[in-house]
Amino acid sequence: MVNTNKIPCVVFGASGYAGVELAKMIINHPIFTLEALFVSEHSNDANKLLSDLYPKYKGLLDFPLVPGGKTNLEALTSSLSSVDKGLVFLATPHEFSHDIAYSLSAKNITVLDLSGGFRLQDPEMYPQYYGFSHKYADKLNSIPYGLPEWNAHNLKDQALISLPGCYPTASQMAIKPLVQHNLLTEACVPVINAISGVSGAGRKAALGTSFCELSLKPYNLFVHRHAPEICQEVGRKVIFTPHVANFDRGILATIVMQVKGGTTLDQINAAFESQYADKPLIRLRSEPPHINDVAYTPFCDLYWQLDGTDLIVISAIDNVLKGASSQAIQCANIICNLHEGLGLLPSAQTQGAA
Repeated sequence: MVNTNKIPCVVFGASGYAGVELAKMIINHPIFTLEALFVSEHSNDANKLLSDLYPKYKGLLDFPLVPGGKTNLEALTSSLSSVDKGLVFLATPHEFSHDIAYSLSAKNITVLDLSGGFRLQDPEMYPQYYGFSHKYADKLNSIPYGLPEWNAHNLKDQALISLPGCYPTASQMAIKPLVQHNLLTEACVPVINAISGVSGAGRKAALGTSFCELSLKPYNLFVHRHAPEICQEVGRKVIFTPHVANFDRGILATIVMQVKGGTTLDQINAAFESQYADKPLIRLRSEPPHINDVAYTPFCDLYWQLDGTDLIVISAIDNVLKGASSQAIQCANIICNLHEGLGLLPSAQTQGAA
């Protein structure tokens, strides 16, 4: 049965880059409706209009940013629970999402968490990588991971979905088809060098991400919180080196792997094509993608080249969109039995999921 009823949506963390993109996509979506925008209770942006922070959206996103205090949260939960289905998007800090996600997930409400509050299945990793102890340790293995090209079948009828990080999204798209088809050597440790635009650091100004100060730099070597997430989801150790550069949007990940002796380019082509041929937001390229090819789009572009047993795969995404907000909309479409590209692709129609 195709869902054509209007579905109310609420965005938390709406003043940030991912939050404003969510708001924009929701108001342009043929089925989703934007009910409210929230920020943290003591945010300096509370009670302002979103369009005051982003003047280019004057007349389009003139929504107040509601402070997320206890009374407002209880009213929100009550309001959304009274309708057929409600969606809450958390574009919030990791610990904040961890603290409120379960109180928001209730009957008829699905919470899509864009933070890292529930991504890692091992609770012992949270103090090291996220700086807090996880109080829902017994539930982590049961929370679906919202990488739609791989986990769409696990997303429906769930109260809480954990969205991947931006670097893990780009990396997994490149590695998982090769793991799935058993083409990598047992000893292969994928080496991931990934470069992100400064929007990955969030909206708050900082000297380290000022265009006048920043050129190209690696950071958080061996300790980046996305490394264990990638390892968890591809099922093997990786060496992950993130970089930040002075452009605004996008991630370009170059991943070096070793395939088994005798592996042919045709086998590698088949691995990617069999997994992604029917995935509308994956583009398999015949030339290396550029950042500008994916910036401001919901796509992941993939390209690969083989030399003997050495394989290089290039993966490119917009970190704010495919790495965060458009991927959340993609998951929400799947949850609601809509075409996964609805509201993201002009060709997508109001039709049931495949």
